[in-house]
Amino acid sequence: MWSICQKELRQFFSSLTGFVAVLLFLLLSGLLLFVFPDTNVFDEGYASMDVFFQMAPWILLLLIPAVTMRSFSEEFRSGTYELLRTRPLTTLQLVTGKYLAALCVVVLSILPTLVFFWTIDHLSAGGTDRGGIIGSYIGLFFLSAAFTAAGICCSSFTSNAVLSFLVSSFVCYVGYYAFEALSRLTLFEGGPDYYVELLGMELHYRSLSGGVVDMRDLSYFISVVLLFLFITARNLVRR
Repeated sequence: MWSICQKELRQFFSSLTGFVAVLLFLLLSGLLLFVFPDTNVFDEGYASMDVFFQMAPWILLLLIPAVTMRSFSEEFRSGTYELLRTRPLTTLQLVTGKYLAALCVVVLSILPTLVFFWTIDHLSAGGTDRGGIIGSYIGLFFLSAAFTAAGICCSSFTSNAVLSFLVSSFVCYVGYYAFEALSRLTLFEGGPDYYVELLGMELHYRSLSGGVVDMRDLSYFISVVLLFLFITARNLVRR
């Protein structure tokens, strides 16, 4: 499993694609926080990273599919998947190794944003809401873990990396926002709207971003990750 993880990390950072994806995420996040009008902290007048945590999921909707789109699709296209199956690895180890590698790349993209937190915290007179920011980072990590699992799953269904990117972006969008949108329909008013919203990731992400780490939210994200990884493993067994 760890050999697969290391291979994927070396492959991702052996070309400019990996570095460009990470740099674009950091650049766009920095522009939103410090440069763009109506979103930067200087115009807001508050020492807060709320804008970053509101926009980060939408940026990750593009970043994570770009990271995961080649995970299995490239193996299928180049014919190296058959070589992978000759290694003494179970399907679960193969899936887990690729998943952990992709998640490491995403985490390495998010970690440098701690510099933004450090900058805002030192620029403010009274400091920042550190508890809320820590909760938001925890929520962002689990949301990224769910998006990564979805991307790995979509990559296992096709040998076309571009198609994998498009489908995984759509699946992540549906998982994050579609249930929130559905809950607003008049059809679900008066009670069912809450349960429909519970199915989506946005409600649980917002809950964690409030600074309250609830085991129900963590259990939700862990369940989503396990579900996508299970589907991936079953799909590979069928192949």
